[in-house]
Amino acid sequence: MTNTPAADLLTFFPPIEPYETGMMEAGDGHQVYWEVSGNPKGKPAVFLHGGPGGGTSPTHRRLFDPDKYRIVLFDQRGCGRSTPHAGLEANTTWHLVADMEKLRRQLGIDKWLVLGGSWGSTLALAYAETHTERVSELILRGIFTLRAEEIHWYYQYGACLLFPDKWEAFLKPIPEGERGNLLEAYHKRLTGSDRAAQIEAARAWSLWEGETITLLPDAANTAQHGSDDFALAFARIENHYFINHGFMAEGQLLREAGRLKDIPGTIIQGRYDAATPAATAWALHKAWPEATFHLVPDAGHAFNQPGILHRTIEATNLYAR
Repeated sequence: MTNTPAADLLTFFPPIEPYETGMMEAGDGHQVYWEVSGNPKGKPAVFLHGGPGGGTSPTHRRLFDPDKYRIVLFDQRGCGRSTPHAGLEANTTWHLVADMEKLRRQLGIDKWLVLGGSWGSTLALAYAETHTERVSELILRGIFTLRAEEIHWYYQYGACLLFPDKWEAFLKPIPEGERGNLLEAYHKRLTGSDRAAQIEAARAWSLWEGETITLLPDAANTAQHGSDDFALAFARIENHYFINHGFMAEGQLLREAGRLKDIPGTIIQGRYDAATPAATAWALHKAWPEATFHLVPDAGHAFNQPGILHRTIEATNLYAR
């Protein structure tokens, strides 16, 4: 861990537009939006967004040097520009891993660098542990492995102690008698037939995350997470995954991290990450000691905080060589 002067911090590459886009038939009624930007002959890299249900943004392209990388982004099932919007049927971790493989083959890529943060780190681990031979390098940020204790911390008891004001708003749609299991209470509303209750629950769920992932308040995060369309996909898909334990065995991703030993890797974690506390990143560091580990001393969870962003760009620059 090192402290880098602010003037020396690496930041986003200039904005770019994709040169190729499409909708991939993923099966089960799902169409997955994908795009490619940067250098058509560059090093292949795929970015995995958070949530699940968060979708990609043009800013995510800017984590890679566009002269050196062939940058692949896609919106996971049910979110962003993928359809059906907020769809939960046939939407599991392993469907997404299969979608990545289908897209890789469709684009004619043999191996690619995989970059994922938050839920994206979960999916990246699941993919890399399943298709090790297809990953050239692995960059993970804000580590989340979907163990029961990680879910409990953020959605039942733990993070609420740090954000009592935000937590009060999170509890508001749920009657006191149902607050002993908030995942279940939210699931009932997010999958129910009452549209108004669904939107109220979705906004409360989404804003809880949007307002607690940065070290300091960020109005842009609040605005995005408070939008009805974004919140509905984000909350429904997150809750669906979390109530089903990510469709994985407890502790599976850490237990199988030994499969990553020959993949060059970087782990980036904010010291004050309230959404995915540093203990999980530390556990991954112990399970995968071959990877470079950065504990950023002045950051929370979000990817665009200066120290997190610096370490991410540093890693993509390193692996470009």
